[in-house]
This record gives sequence, C-alpha cells and structure tokens, in this order.
Amino acid sequence: MANVQFKNLFKNYGDVKAVHDFNLDIAEGEFIVLVGPSGCGKSTTLRMIAGLEDITSGHIYIDDKFINKIHPKNRDIAMVFQNYALYPHLSVKDNISFGLRAQKLPRSEIEKRVIEASETLGLEGLLLRRPGELSGGQKQRVAMGRAIVRKPKVFLFDEPLSNLDAKLRHKMRAEMKKLHKQVGTTTIYVTHDQIEAMTLADRIVIMKDGLIEQVGSPNEVYKSPNNIFVASFIGTPAMNFIEGKVNNVSKASSIIGLVDRKTLKLKKGNLNTNQDIILGLRPEDISVTNKKLTNSKDDIEIDAEISVIEPMGHETVVICESNYGEITGKVESNTNLKEGMNVKLSVCQDNIYLFDKNSQKNLSL
Repeated sequence: MANVQFKNLFKNYGDVKAVHDFNLDIAEGEFIVLVGPSGCGKSTTLRMIAGLEDITSGHIYIDDKFINKIHPKNRDIAMVFQNYALYPHLSVKDNISFGLRAQKLPRSEIEKRVIEASETLGLEGLLLRRPGELSGGQKQRVAMGRAIVRKPKVFLFDEPLSNLDAKLRHKMRAEMKKLHKQVGTTTIYVTHDQIEAMTLADRIVIMKDGLIEQVGSPNEVYKSPNNIFVASFIGTPAMNFIEGKVNNVSKASSIIGLVDRKTLKLKKGNLNTNQDIILGLRPEDISVTNKKLTNSKDDIEIDAEISVIEPMGHETVVICESNYGEITGKVESNTNLKEGMNVKLSVCQDNIYLFDKNSQKNLSL
C-alpha cells in the first residue's frame, strides 16, 4: 500500500487543457473514484499516474516518491482496463501469471500468487480455460487477478465494468468491494457511472472540464454538493431546479419571488436582496398527491400535471409539467397516480437547496 499525491497537475493537448491544476492527497489503502462526464479528464489523470501520458506540468508522488520521470514498469502499479486485454491463446492461469513470468520470479512464488488470487476471485475452476470460453464477468476477474498477483502499491482501474450488463455490473461491484477489504491496496478507479462511484468509493472526486469540482465521501457529495453541477450529476433521477429572486431579507427569513409571481418564505440565510438564485429539489424529497395539501405554509407548493409515470418496481418515478418546467418526483410503487392527472407537489423547506445563479455555488453550506 502507498499514499498518492498530486500537486498542481496539468495536462494540455495544444490549447486544450485536459487536466487543470489537479491537487489531491490519497491515503494508504484508500479507494478513490474519479467520476465525471466524458472528456472531463479523469482517464487522462489515470494515464498520467501510469506513465502512459506525459505530464505538462506538476508533480505526482507514490509512497512519497516523485515518479514523473520513472519508467512506467518501475512505478509499482497495476492497471485494469475496460477491454480486459487478455491473451486469447493463453489459459486463465497463464494470463494471470504472465507479468510474473516476465519478471522472472521463481516458479514456486508464481504458483503461490496465482493460487491466492484465483481463490480470492473465485477462479479456481477456470484456470485451464482460455478467454474465449469465459463470460464477461469471468474475463474481468481474470484481468483483476493479473493485477493482484503483482502485489503493486497502487491499483488503477479505467472503467473496468462498462462492457458488462447491468446484472453483472452489480455483481462485480460487490466483488470489487470485498476484494478491496481483503487486499487493502490503494485504489484509484475511473468511471462515468455515479452508481459505481457511490457504492465503491471511500471518497469521490467529481471532475468537469479538467477541474476538480468536489472531493468528499459519497454521503458528502450527495447531501452537500458544492455547486449546481455536482448536485445535478450525483443522484438518480437528477435534482430539479427552479429559478427565483430574493425580494426581501430579514434576520429571521428571506422572501423568494418565483417566476409565476408566487413567493416563498425561507428561514435560510446568506442571501441578499435582488440576488438571483436557483432552488434545488431532490425527487425523493417531493411529495406528489392529487389530494388537498395539509403541509406547513412555509413549504414550497407547486401545481402540476403528470406527463410520464415510470414504474421501477420498488418505487415509481413521476415526471410532471409545471409553471417552473419539468419536475421529477418519486412515490411508492403502489401509487394510484395516473398520467394526465393534476397533482400538488410539495417540499419541506428544510430539504430545499439554494444556489447562486451566477456563481452556481451552494448557498446552503
């Protein structure tokens, strides 16, 4: 295991800044997930650690050792790719041991490590098979086994589950979490899938346009997003947003004017008169009913019409049209709500997020 440090890391392709002033400290044994939309710089960052991309400027340290100029094979890392990169003519056993044989380790040590890895990953009965005889999940376990036997200081995973179907991804997420608990190796994992990020990470690094938007535990980035981008990226369905303007501010409350001239009295502070703001509403915090509301007068209440109902089994997603645009809520699976029905939406003001429209920053923090 090793700690990893990034200091003022930049990667440019001509005039394009793929990674911009990336700073991060990763503790020994930590599982870090880099997540963000395509082109945000997450895979480029991983490739710079591996030595597959040159660094424009900045520094990377592994185990407090400056590695920028160290050859990739000498960085003591192991990388698992999206496409598995297995040798089709070799058995599972030979694929797993390939790197060890290249290092010319003693045969007894190679055998020991292969057995340990195969037992950890449940590959004992597959060691004599070739990749063409394996399922996608089995191939990914072989790729992981090849990384494990090297006993590196750091694991690098570049979207390793993206080629698998939903059921296999769920299974492999659980296996990877168990594997990390067993092995404890410092892990840096790249994905565009927020579910992978939330379920696997000790901490999540959310990136956009080469910049770090927020670093925090899954609970922190969900409950306390730094800005509108993080709030919209983390959470399924995504957070709803409503524009407003601060009409009046007092010591105890603020009066928010909405686009349909309704007003909302909020207890939250840190606002200024005439400030343009965005209200954020999580779908799970929205009550949807076709009955008369009996909520507090301080709750936000919205008239809407259901346009789409999406049964999900354990719950139902309800998409509504309102004066504030499309708003998505969640209700119980046994709901009697129907498409085309007029409904009332309400949210307790304690669950309302406030963002500054210009800076996009979370004013609730």
